[in-house]
Amino acid sequence: MVCLSPYSSPGASVVAIDNKIEQAMDLVKSHLMYAVREEVEVLKEQIKELIERNSQLEQENNLLKNLASPEQLAQFEAQVQSTSPTLGAQTGTLGGPPTSHTQGLGPPV
Repeated sequence: MVCLSPYSSPGASVVAIDNKIEQAMDLVKSHLMYAVREEVEVLKEQIKELIERNSQLEQENNLLKNLASPEQLAQFEAQVQSTSPTLGAQTGTLGGPPTSHTQGLGPPV
């Protein structure tokens, strides 16, 4: 702690204040870094879960495409393109998870 007396120089009090400010900023920085690290860990876990879910949906989609007849695939692609022209143009195939419209494509998985 700095004692301000009539005999202390004004420069010493400025240095002491600067040191206190620097310590406070370091404390804030360490708390922010801790919070950011925690958030990064949560986001990494969510990404891992989403990658696993995406893989499951891709496998299901491939299975359904393999079980479907060419006529069913053509009918479904036409239905997808008429419902959402941008989706059909972007994927070029049967993208996304199956919906209730895919009941004729084979047994549920």
